[in-house]
Amino acid sequence: MRAVILAAGRGKRLGTATDDRPKCLVELAGRSLLDRQLTALRAGGAPEVAVVAGWHAERFATHRLTVFRNDRWAETTQVESLLAADPWLRAGPVVVSYGDIVYSAETVRALIACPHELAIAYDPGWRAVWERRFAEPLDDAETFRLGEAGLLTEIGGRPRSVAEVEGQYVGLLKFTPPAWALVRAVVRTEAAVHGADLTGLLRFLLRERGTAIGTTPVSGPWWEFDQPSDIAAGLGVLAELDRREGT
Repeated sequence: MRAVILAAGRGKRLGTATDDRPKCLVELAGRSLLDRQLTALRAGGAPEVAVVAGWHAERFATHRLTVFRNDRWAETTQVESLLAADPWLRAGPVVVSYGDIVYSAETVRALIACPHELAIAYDPGWRAVWERRFAEPLDDAETFRLGEAGLLTEIGGRPRSVAEVEGQYVGLLKFTPPAWALVRAVVRTEAAVHGADLTGLLRFLLRERGTAIGTTPVSGPWWEFDQPSDIAAGLGVLAELDRREGT
């Protein structure tokens, strides 16, 4: 199993912390987000890791990682960054991680074990996390519903009530080569997904293609560092993950 970290974007919502580096290289509580991601991915069963770089790609030169480039990072989305990692995605199963999240090795392990060709990790206890991050959780939450055998049935819409939100996608997913072949074909032929983020792509696959998307709940803490307020609120999560790792 391999893993790819999507780290091409500017990350401007995090403010001056990303002026000279991609978001995953921001250091918090003594370690970069990348260091924590590598620890979780490798301990969870994905020892070989690559990054898709764009903004300040040169900062990865000292890291012993495979580097794919999305040179059009300023005008494209995560979907274009995924295409940059096409050689790995065609060759075997790959865990894909957003560059601004942290999570446990147990979550990675559970995602890898999910039997579906395409699967995502989600947080069923999302509301507690969103209440720490946002004054009005529903203003940022998206619709998320599950059907039989934990298959995803809805994602990425604007919820009218908490009843429409059974969890939240956390930015960690898995592709096998057959799943990637389907996604690759959709991205290349469907104008509706051009400019979409990964959540929008998942929504399209569900609604227009009826694609089976498996899900697995997170195991242990996770956090997203998207804006400055997430830093203070997320320090406790970093400490808990460090305790779990024994660091």
